[in-house]
Amino acid sequence: MSIFDQMLSRYEIKTENDLKNASYEVMQEIALAGLYRGGFFEKASFYGGTCLRIFHGMERFSEDMDFSLLAPDPNFQLEKYFPDIKNEFNLSGKEITITKKDKTQFGQVQSAFLKDTTEVYDLKFQTEKSIKIKIEVDTNPPPNFETEQKLLLLPYSFMTRCFVLSDLFAGKMHALVFRKWKQRVKGRDWYDFEWYVRKGIKLNYNHLKERILQSEGVEISRDEFLKLLKERLSTADIEMVKNDVRRFLKNQNELEIWSNEYFLQLADRMKFK
Repeated sequence: MSIFDQMLSRYEIKTENDLKNASYEVMQEIALAGLYRGGFFEKASFYGGTCLRIFHGMERFSEDMDFSLLAPDPNFQLEKYFPDIKNEFNLSGKEITITKKDKTQFGQVQSAFLKDTTEVYDLKFQTEKSIKIKIEVDTNPPPNFETEQKLLLLPYSFMTRCFVLSDLFAGKMHALVFRKWKQRVKGRDWYDFEWYVRKGIKLNYNHLKERILQSEGVEISRDEFLKLLKERLSTADIEMVKNDVRRFLKNQNELEIWSNEYFLQLADRMKFK
């Protein structure tokens, strides 16, 4: 049995969707292992929903991998680490291809905050086109964030540098409020928001303020942000929100309580660092 299959055997797989979600996660962990071998985490940190899923046990699967440099570097090239990623997959029993994406073809639907300084790549199996991970690296990160080292045991024991939870929360709230999707909503943002509030995680508003300043060009107070948040929570089509996140969940019953009023009350329970 290959290392990949051994890692896959940890999951309870009953449906094709279960297999796809589990395969995504195994690929993500192997990619992290390759990046670690190449020294990537000396310069960069992991953040986003996939980080929450792998290192903090959030009960939803995730497709993409988001990274941020620790300090701005316009000359950074992720390609330097491709041989390490490919070698790690070879050791696990899989061959992959990594291709750079043309950002001019994205549109707002695929990436809401795609900056000129963000590099984007697709990592996929050569024989399984449906299994594809998008990797983004922000080479001009907003300041005022902290990181920590988190342990993974497979495919071998290694450390991954990650944003701390309060800064992960800040990044998620920036996405929830300021995603520039016109008629769509990303229910995964809403799921993560609920997770942070239920866990009692404090939001680092200083980092959130920097993210807003960088993306929107304005500095807003905490009260102004809360007003914008509640406008978004009260006006979104909640069924559309639910439908976006369903395929990433094993337990659909989690969505039964979801309503605009439910999320407004969650907003009132937010804690700030």
